[in-house]
This record gives sequence, structure tokens and C-alpha cells, in this order.
Amino acid sequence: MLTADFFYELPPDLIAQTPAARRDGSRLMVLNRSNGLIQHRQFSALEEYLQAGDVLVLNNSRVIPARLRGLNPRTGGRFEMLLIEELAVNDWWVLLKPGKRARPGTRIDILDLNASTTGIYATVTEVNAAGHRRLTFAGTPDIRDRLEAIGEIPLPPYIERPLRQPGEDRVRYQTVYADPPGSVAAPTAGLHFTPEILEKLRAKGVIVCFVTLHVGPGTFAPVKVESLESHVMHEEWMEIGADTVNAIQTAKAAGHRVIAAGTTSVRVLESAAALNGGAVKAHAGKTRLFIHPPHPFHVVDALLTNFHLPGSTLLMLVSAFAAPGTLGGREMLLQAYAEAIRHRYRFFSYGDAMLIY
Repeated sequence: MLTADFFYELPPDLIAQTPAARRDGSRLMVLNRSNGLIQHRQFSALEEYLQAGDVLVLNNSRVIPARLRGLNPRTGGRFEMLLIEELAVNDWWVLLKPGKRARPGTRIDILDLNASTTGIYATVTEVNAAGHRRLTFAGTPDIRDRLEAIGEIPLPPYIERPLRQPGEDRVRYQTVYADPPGSVAAPTAGLHFTPEILEKLRAKGVIVCFVTLHVGPGTFAPVKVESLESHVMHEEWMEIGADTVNAIQTAKAAGHRVIAAGTTSVRVLESAAALNGGAVKAHAGKTRLFIHPPHPFHVVDALLTNFHLPGSTLLMLVSAFAAPGTLGGREMLLQAYAEAIRHRYRFFSYGDAMLIY
């Protein structure tokens, strides 16, 4: 049985603060899972590992400026909130800090990027078992429409930025093909792609397709249980359309591969297959699929991913993919991560990439 003690000590300078793809070019580690051999390349070499007829699947979810600031007009206390689930217009579940000062009935005035009041306020209406607060917003027809003006991009906690300084992250923490809004974290494997790289892949005959998975805050949550079977996966909304399904079915029938860009794309593809006895079909709905060793994979043949947080569900998924249906992927991945540290690869959301095939 694989336990959750999957941790690494990383030097702070290996945690990338800015994305490589639009600055100096990402690095790419290529891991052949059949023999464990590793190659060190630049991300621009990705096209050498994809063939005409292969299908590259990208998650096109757009990150929303989901972090808001507020104050209690009665006490002057300050709050930080992260919108995590919309139940109805102006009705949201949020992560709120400090939660102990936000009991049901508490009013929170929402502030803009200059810390001035906006005329929008929220009322705490409920607290769930996880400690999340349910907020009802007033003073605007729809808080979602105001987020671009008053919200902040919810960067991971290990990325340091001055308070309320949007900077380039509004552009950089977004894939170049982002479309439907809904994520509170970027599908970071996609940050390496530029329009030029995608055009080269298409010119080679690679079929580029899209799925949607709105990434939730559980992305940053470590696995804390001893047995992975006891971990409850965060629920996220996903969609895979008929065009993508048809492309995958055609490629598989012709002996071509499906390459998933990112763990979120994997979860969409494997969730859709799990609902249909292993055959991928169009689907829209929520998924709690937790992929960990010894998970068998029905759709994905190769995985492009970043280097992930210790103890995270993302790391467990990649371990499973390194050796499908067995427990051997953990050791292979530990060796690959040790190699990445030796070669000074950059880790986490703005870090370098890894191709496993």
C-alpha cells in the first residue's frame, strides 16, 4: 500500500517565481517510463516527441481573480477571501481568513485594489464542516462581473508578491488558450505553451484538442491521511466535448497516442472513461476522481506535467502514471525528482516541465 509520506526538501531558489516559457524558455525533462531513462532538453524540443496523428489535450480553463479583501465595518478587522464555488448569483462558498472572526451574520465590506470600499458587501450565512464560509454578496448585480476590477489573481502561497500588486501575473498566470473562466489556480503545464509552439505542433500533424477542468483550491492541499484510500478528493467541474472525444477515438483506432498536458487534463480524460467502462465519451459534470498508484489508465498514453508539491494529489497522480497498474512509479519518480534537483530544474507552478511517455 502506498502511503502519503512522499516529501522532498527543496532549496528555496528552485521554487520558480516567474514562468520560464515567455522569459528564457522552459527546460524539459523527458522520462521514458519503460526503462527509466532520462533526457534533458528545452521545452521547444517537445515537438520531437510527438508524431503526426497524436492528440495533444489541453485544459482551457481560465483563472479568475478570485481573491478578495474586505473589512468588518463594525470592528475594522480585515479579511482575505478566496471564492471557491458559486452556488447561485452572488452566493458563494469561500475560504476566508481569519475564519474565527466571520461567524454567521457577520458583514464584510469588499475593498478594491487600493483598499478603498466599493459599495459591495457580503454577509456570512453559513459555515460548513470544512470551515468554509458561505457568503451572500450585495451592492452589485453579480460579483463575478466585478472581479476583474477588484479581485486578485490567486497565486499559490509559495509565490511571493507585494500585497495587492497585480503585476504581470494577470497575464503570465494564464495559458495562452484560456477560455471559460472558473479556475482559482492555473493548469500550470499549459503555461509553457506559446502560440508559436502550438502552431509548430499543428503543422507537424499533431491534433490539438481542449477539455475544461476548473481547478479548485484543493490543488494546494496536501494528502494528510496515512492511507491514500482514505483521502477525499476535492470536487471540480469538468467538461469534455464531442469534438475532443472524436479526435481521441480516431487517433486510438489508428494506433496514435493521446498526450495530456497537465494532471487536470488527465483527470478529465480518465474521469470520462471511468464513467463509461473505460471508453471516453462526452461528459459535463463534477469529478472527485483521485488517481494514485496502482491506478490503470484507459486513455492517456503520455503526460506533460510540472514538478509538484510534496505530498500533493498531483504528485500521486504522476507516480501512478509512471508505472500504471503497479506501485513501482513512486521509486521511478523519486529518482527523476532527485535528478531534477541535481540539474537545478525549477519546481512548482512557474517551474520547468516533465514529459513522461
